[in-house]
Amino acid sequence: MRANPDRLIRVSVCLRPFRAQGPRIEGERIGEKVVIHNYGHGGSGWSLSWGAAAIAVREALATGEREFAVIGCGAIGLTTALLLQQSGVKVTIYAKDRPNEARSAFATGVWSPDSRICSEEAATPAFAALWEKMCRDSYRKYQTLLGIAGAPVEWRDRYSVSSIPFEELRKKREAEEGPIKFGKFGDLVKNLTPGTEELAPGTHPFGAPYVRRATSMVFNIASFQRILVQDFLAEGGRIVRREFNTVADFANLPEKTVVHATGYGARALLGDESVVPVRGQLALLIPQPEVNYSLSGEDVSMVSRSDGIVVQTSKPTDFNNTDEVPNRADSEAGVLALAKIMAPLWRAV
Repeated sequence: MRANPDRLIRVSVCLRPFRAQGPRIEGERIGEKVVIHNYGHGGSGWSLSWGAAAIAVREALATGEREFAVIGCGAIGLTTALLLQQSGVKVTIYAKDRPNEARSAFATGVWSPDSRICSEEAATPAFAALWEKMCRDSYRKYQTLLGIAGAPVEWRDRYSVSSIPFEELRKKREAEEGPIKFGKFGDLVKNLTPGTEELAPGTHPFGAPYVRRATSMVFNIASFQRILVQDFLAEGGRIVRREFNTVADFANLPEKTVVHATGYGARALLGDESVVPVRGQLALLIPQPEVNYSLSGEDVSMVSRSDGIVVQTSKPTDFNNTDEVPNRADSEAGVLALAKIMAPLWRAV
């Protein structure tokens, strides 16, 4: 990997919509409309999108309507609209932003189904069962998207590199997460993905004493979004650019049933202060197709996608941080941290 700051082509910020109680997937009547909410998936939006959409679609179809509005065309809005279509109904997406403008477009693009999905206190057996179903349903759907043109989904090796034992690193990261401890559910689905290997010194090219290797899914978000939109339009769907300032604006829609999937936008639209932003800054380096792996260090991580090498940095101040202005200096520091990790490989070459 050519980890040089002068190869940065984009720096962006995504606010992940965390809810301590977990995603809101339920219906309510607002005026003359039935509104099915589907938002608040934290850092698990892409990973859980199909499973969450399946729950929302069942709620929507129970109304008996044949025409539906979906508000929002990020990860949750697009997948919900497609599953509705597959049931044989007519769907129109209404959104202020096009898919490549939505916050979902600036996500890391990795399989992370329990990333900031709820608080530790909300991780009840009932919620764990719901999460597991969403996770397994989404996983099955993603397996049908492997090997197709555009490579929307790929399996990639991921290396973790640390100067301290990984258990110490885990505790360090948890201490830096902020005032909320997040629920963890990975053990419920550990049979879905390959296990983690501990690589002994001398068996890998990294200079660090502690190295792990695992294999996980990566979403090439740019091509994935395009495929989802093309499939939606091919089935007769429409995307209408429209801004909603309050829920009262739903009354102007012709459809009687509305699926609301605005993610972090729900905080302002509904006045729902249970939606807490978790800031995530990403940077893209020029793509390198030959870099077919992901890598994480103690303070930085990278994911190689078809549209570029994603460099992610995080800070303890990210929780409840509404700042969407990118800080290029942070990303440049992250690239230099990656360069330090990669230095032994370059010496080997």
